[in-house]
Amino acid sequence: MNKDSFRILAQYNIWATQRLCESLKVVSDDDFNKDVGLYFKSIVGTLNHLLLGEHYLWYSRFKQGVSPAIALNTMIQTGKTLLLDELQEKSKNWIEFLEQLDEKTLNADLTYKRVSGQELTLPYAATLMHVFNHGTHHRGQITAAMTGLGYACPELDLVYMLAEQSQA
Repeated sequence: MNKDSFRILAQYNIWATQRLCESLKVVSDDDFNKDVGLYFKSIVGTLNHLLLGEHYLWYSRFKQGVSPAIALNTMIQTGKTLLLDELQEKSKNWIEFLEQLDEKTLNADLTYKRVSGQELTLPYAATLMHVFNHGTHHRGQITAAMTGLGYACPELDLVYMLAEQSQA
C-alpha cells in the first residue's frame, strides 16, 4: 500500500468516527453504560478501547516510538460528551502523521512492545493498516449494540464516504 491508500483510510476513520459519535449523542446514559455483551462489555467500554488502542497505544508507537504499558480495557473517559469529543479530535491526528511519513519508513518494519512487554517486529504498512481495520471492527460492534438497544445507526461503509466525496 502507498500513502494515498492510507490517506483514504485516515479520512474514512475521521468520517466514520464523526458519524458514529453524532449518532451516539441520543443514546441514554443507561444504555451507553449497559453491559450489552461486547468484548469490552458496553458502548462506553468499547469506545474507550478504541480511544486507548488507536490513540494512546498505536499512535504513540508510530509517532513517538514508545509503547505505553496500559491495559486494553482502561477507562480513559467515562463522560459521554468528553469521550465522543476526544475520539473525534484525535482521529484527525492520523492525517498529519501520514503527511510526515516517508515511503521508506512505510515499507520498513515497526518494532514495538505489546502491553504484555513482548517485543514484536512487524511490517510497518500492514501494522498501520491494522489500526484502521481495528477501528472499523469496533465501530461495527457498537452499531450492532445500538441496533439491539433500539437506536438508529449511521451507515458507515467506506463506499458511502467515497460517494459523498465524489458528489461534493
